[in-house]
Amino acid sequence: MRIARFSIDGNVAFGIVEGEPSDPDGPVLDIIKGHPFAEFERSGRKVPLAQVRLLPPVLPSKVVAIGRNYAEHAAEMGGGVPGVPVTFFKPSTSVTGPGDPIPYPPFSGEVHHEAELAVVIGRMCREVPRERVQDVILGYTCANDITARDVQRAEEQWARAKGFDGSCPLGPWVETELDPADLGIMCTVNGEQRQLGRTGEMVRSVADLITHITEAMTLLPGDVVLTGTPAGVGPLSVGDEVAVTIEGIGTLTNKVIKRG
Repeated sequence: MRIARFSIDGNVAFGIVEGEPSDPDGPVLDIIKGHPFAEFERSGRKVPLAQVRLLPPVLPSKVVAIGRNYAEHAAEMGGGVPGVPVTFFKPSTSVTGPGDPIPYPPFSGEVHHEAELAVVIGRMCREVPRERVQDVILGYTCANDITARDVQRAEEQWARAKGFDGSCPLGPWVETELDPADLGIMCTVNGEQRQLGRTGEMVRSVADLITHITEAMTLLPGDVVLTGTPAGVGPLSVGDEVAVTIEGIGTLTNKVIKRG
């Protein structure tokens, strides 16, 4: 099931995406009563996807991200795979949705794309044992861990480098029925392939990461875990269109603009 968050006529709602872009009339949204973090009903009211504005599929209280979880990416960054997961935060203000602009921060001259599988938490959880991780997951979406690489190198903490406004595009929706073990993941810039990998190359699995994170903190419904990026990260410029595609989910597309 694909669950989208969207706005129409000034109202925000969740809906189930039905159909494919190849369908004669395109996909439609079956608006749901309530929200996807509890039992809900379909309203039966359907609107064409083309007539709504897709929003970030969730509004997380926090985004917990993992660095260097692909060996080839760790190597391209000049180091090996760390002995324990490298964990950092992106604030809620960094989250943006499909089609939204990525503002190029004025304090950086080297902004990079990082295509990632994002895990969306479905219920409050803490100290989750590995065998019960799937019980706390609502589903999965595409993410782009936009990074001011020069700032990351210059500062010991990554808060500014990875937490600036618009640095966490998410979308286009949450796919709830998906095995994350070995999915294709790709990033293109202006149609040119930059990153190509599979989630099966992750050093630590989704279950490993959720267990590790919840040893330390409570995750709330709608929180997001970013699972790391494959090799091939590279620079973005104002005017670029960057797209993250993950097998079984879809494509998240954003354009880089000059921050006003």
